[in-house]
Amino acid sequence: MKEARYYRVLKNKLVQCTICPRKCVIKPSEAGFCRTRVNMDGKLYSLVYGVVSSIAIDPVEKKPLFHFYPGSPTLSISTVGCTFRCPWCQNWHISQADATKEDLSIYDNYGPEDIIEYARRTQCPSISITYNEPIVWLEYSIDVAKLAKENNIMTIFVTNGYASDEVLDEIASNIHAANVDIKCFKEETYRKYIKGDLKPVLEFTEYMKKKGVHIETTYLIIPGLNDSNEEIRQYCKWHYEHLGPETPLHFSRFYPQYKYTEAPPTPTETLERAWKIAKEEGLYYVYLGNVPGHSYENTYCPECGKEVIGRYGFYITKWNLDEQNRCKFCGAKIHIAGEKWKETPRYWWFL
Repeated sequence: MKEARYYRVLKNKLVQCTICPRKCVIKPSEAGFCRTRVNMDGKLYSLVYGVVSSIAIDPVEKKPLFHFYPGSPTLSISTVGCTFRCPWCQNWHISQADATKEDLSIYDNYGPEDIIEYARRTQCPSISITYNEPIVWLEYSIDVAKLAKENNIMTIFVTNGYASDEVLDEIASNIHAANVDIKCFKEETYRKYIKGDLKPVLEFTEYMKKKGVHIETTYLIIPGLNDSNEEIRQYCKWHYEHLGPETPLHFSRFYPQYKYTEAPPTPTETLERAWKIAKEEGLYYVYLGNVPGHSYENTYCPECGKEVIGRYGFYITKWNLDEQNRCKFCGAKIHIAGEKWKETPRYWWFL
């Protein structure tokens, strides 16, 4: 537990948290919406600083980031809690855990310097704050990111993008890449199912892109909820206009999870339809997730259409780019941050 950095002191020992647009005003002895931040006698404390629920080494493609140091390992860490209440969350056991009631002693406690040492020892060029929402862990996430930068290690956020305008600069100046989950493209769906708002998520994503953070987005397609041609096309138009055609978009397959089991798994045909819509709207790099072996996991040159990166799941199987990340067939520049990792292991180890 540690005093939070992102809050304001109000009258009568009230405090206002400023990490997300909800900006909870919290009474003494009570917690905010995310259930990770508690008012203790007029001061706001993070219950999860240093509390690490998971630590593992993943391929960076698992985040998913297909255009950021392809094939590299990333040290993945998480805590508990979230700023949203997605009823279909695949990591609900940690994202929807209540830190005010959970026995946090069952998890390991790591200082930022411990995480950096793990990354160095395992030769990971990046650290990913992932599995649950990094914004509820913001003090710790930023402390890790700053120390990582001093040690030439990059930081990745896998995030819902629901951050307040007061913390955008701090995030943008300390992370190198982010995959932002776009849950749908309707405000009413965000409010009904997710208990949040779409507008701040879009603003976060656009701001990070403008500040030079490598951005990729993921759109989980849920049958009957956000899978209409119109909604998908509207999002693709926004993506093209605000993030650019070179920003990768991942359409991910839904599987029934947690509290949302009434919808079936997303049909492959629906994912393929979304892929075609995105290409019609001019996006260069569009991918399908949770369908290992599908040809739309691969990267195709936007100029000649040839396959330049072949993948199976999270693993690279083919590489047709030169040292400057240009297509070997036509010479077109493929928009990739960093170089391909020297080799992609077939197996990943856990700490």
